[in-house]
Amino acid sequence: MLLENIKSPQDLKMVPVEKLADVAAEVRQRIISVVSKTGGHLASSLGVVELAVAVHYCFNAPEDIIVWDVGHQAYAHKILTGRNTSFDTLRQKDGLSGFPSRQESRYDPFSTGHSSTSVSLALGKAAARRIQGTNEKIVAIVGDGALTGGMCFEALNHAGHIGEDILVILNSNDLAIAPSVGALSTYLNKIISKPIFNRFKEAREAFLKQRLPRIGPRLLKLVDRFEELLKGLIVPGIFFEEMGFKYFGPLDGHNIGLLTDTLKNVSLLRGPVLLHVVTKKGKGFAPAENQPIKFHGTPCFNMVSGEVESSLEACRATFTDVFGSKLIELGQKDKKIVAITAAMPEGTGLDRFAQMFPDRFFDVGIAEQHAVGFAAGLAQGGLKPYFAVYSTFLQRAYDQIAEEMCLQNLGVVLCIDRAGIVGQDGPTHHGIFDIAYLRHLPNIVVMAAADKEDLEAMLEFAQTMEAPTAIRYPRDIALLRPNTVPFTSVRLGKAEVLKEGTDVVLLAVGSMVHLCLDAAQILEGEHIHAAVVNARFIKPLDESLILDLYHRYPAMITVEEGVLKGGFGSAVLEVLEGDGGKPKIVKLLGLPSEFITFDKRKDLLERYGLTARKIAESVKGALRR
Repeated sequence: MLLENIKSPQDLKMVPVEKLADVAAEVRQRIISVVSKTGGHLASSLGVVELAVAVHYCFNAPEDIIVWDVGHQAYAHKILTGRNTSFDTLRQKDGLSGFPSRQESRYDPFSTGHSSTSVSLALGKAAARRIQGTNEKIVAIVGDGALTGGMCFEALNHAGHIGEDILVILNSNDLAIAPSVGALSTYLNKIISKPIFNRFKEAREAFLKQRLPRIGPRLLKLVDRFEELLKGLIVPGIFFEEMGFKYFGPLDGHNIGLLTDTLKNVSLLRGPVLLHVVTKKGKGFAPAENQPIKFHGTPCFNMVSGEVESSLEACRATFTDVFGSKLIELGQKDKKIVAITAAMPEGTGLDRFAQMFPDRFFDVGIAEQHAVGFAAGLAQGGLKPYFAVYSTFLQRAYDQIAEEMCLQNLGVVLCIDRAGIVGQDGPTHHGIFDIAYLRHLPNIVVMAAADKEDLEAMLEFAQTMEAPTAIRYPRDIALLRPNTVPFTSVRLGKAEVLKEGTDVVLLAVGSMVHLCLDAAQILEGEHIHAAVVNARFIKPLDESLILDLYHRYPAMITVEEGVLKGGFGSAVLEVLEGDGGKPKIVKLLGLPSEFITFDKRKDLLERYGLTARKIAESVKGALRR
């Protein structure tokens, strides 16, 4: 076993180059073994094993800077940089992060979990190196999906302009989370849409068929094969050469000998260099090779069969499932409804909508800013766009929400998935800031769904809205409302009282509503009678109801799955400010304004006091005071 003796990249350099393929095989097996037990991003990490080995063999990290984009492909990098013995703790409490983390290792210069950022980060380091007078090498490793993000394109353009020494390694695997889309991705393989290419092709075919009828068809086949070679080997480089890069590739990203030879050569070049490699996502594990989207982010699975372990939760509909099904129902009735995703049709539940209504489905690539602007254009054109996006990724489009949606007052619907705690993907993926960054914007309506019935009703309600609308829902099972709890229709800015009480009112929003119902039941056993209200709307709030409840109850507790600063509870306090009534007990429950670590969702909610038992304890503590 070679891997057990590799504690750092320096140890890797002691391995003969002809043995590096064996190291890669051991790394790949280690990744499969661990991820089968912990879950994680499998397919993307398996695809870059040889590349990670070659990069660390040829460069001198951590002195040389290696930035991984998106970061979920960095498992081999972690194994080779002193974290193999702790790799079993991947994505577990107090264990290794599933992404590069500055807090975890000096080999991770940045914490990277969102796409299209690495070239900017690396270029900044390169400019700092020149000013500081140091001489380290700087490498950014990006997937082809990252090129659909504007930030990556902007950084490439800047890098070519200022000419800093930087190596960008572009990993083409023809598949990001979903197949790469857009003109830029297509450009990597062909540029023959230009008129000169088309005129040449037409003239070539006419000449060979008319002037050489006997041998023309065979010659035409040879010429077509040569054209494909040009498109695959020469044309991709034109784009990057025009931007100011020296282009090399495409190379087989699984040929370690070729990779190491090339990396050693290009590392000596000055100025911006782009090395284009081609890899296979899921390489070395047949189930992941055959189903790379399924194994992009996977729960635990059987190492032999590749079958994902099932659980009771896996058999129950999630909020994402409910969203996807309801939007199809709405789309069948209203042909003006269109759906948008930023390269995540499966993750957001839009894959079935895409199959049923391909003309009304748009995958814009990893480009959330463009998605919002595009949605605004669709809305202004008379359509009803629903943009499904994870809360953490919507952060990237803040300016577009403000300028293109809210300023124009256009009826775009933001369907904000993974709102709140998401679990083991950690601080780059928790969706805890959206309430705070949305509720202060003019014109927008912000809702949070408590259960299946709530989400379905909100999606239907949003269809009637001419104003910008946001609906947030968690990464969780979509609970069904108990028969004992009545359902009322969704009306703009109106909350619903789910349970009456006498001692305290729990004013909850979204995922916290059912937990507050459970907490109220716990409190009943201790002779504390709590009312429970489903706020439904974060903006506009049901101000008249809030003031009425404040006057009628000795204590009011707000509960939300988002940061408290600027959140739902803060909005309630703003309503109560200046009321002039007798001071009452008001307590806010939610999340601190900090980057929350990774752990199972239920354990993080327990840690931050957002379980039924902890909410009940907080109520008792507030009443004692």
